[in-house]
Amino acid sequence: MPAGRRDGRISNFTEALANLPPPFFNITQLIASFAAKGLDAEDMVVLSGAHTIGVSHCSSFVSDRLAVPSDINAALSSVLRRQCPASPTLANDPTVNQDVVTPNALDNQYYKNVLAHKVLFASDAALLTTPATTKMVLDNANIRGLWEEKFKKSMVKMGAIGVKTGYQGEIRRNCRVVNRY
Repeated sequence: MPAGRRDGRISNFTEALANLPPPFFNITQLIASFAAKGLDAEDMVVLSGAHTIGVSHCSSFVSDRLAVPSDINAALSSVLRRQCPASPTLANDPTVNQDVVTPNALDNQYYKNVLAHKVLFASDAALLTTPATTKMVLDNANIRGLWEEKFKKSMVKMGAIGVKTGYQGEIRRNCRVVNRY
């Protein structure tokens, strides 16, 4: 990522949620959501690969992936049903790994999981609903190093969205913490 980008001094998770497509979006909604930010369908597929790391609360997928018939892999569904309550609440909403194969590696395993129907979100499964996005998933899963190169470019492109200028925000000395003056 290019250095010197201004960041806000306050982080609010609701702002992040307002700028991310929800996990139940279909392919048309996903493409439109990314297009509204100046990103194309390929950026959307490439950036979705970030789901190869991290966790998700059960509430993000139980109702549309486990409570109804879906294409989710039967073995994964069974494991998730044991880990997640049928009706998650604020007091009972555990997290599970988004990538069940290599949860701690930033790699292209996500695309292999999409192809094997081992993904949590309906939005992940939606990548297989058009020929163009299916081809992108196949290429990212099977062409060594392709996803990593595309991910770098799409991350830089995404990093150019909503850049603060002038006196807005700050350039952080340490990207993880707000500067102390």
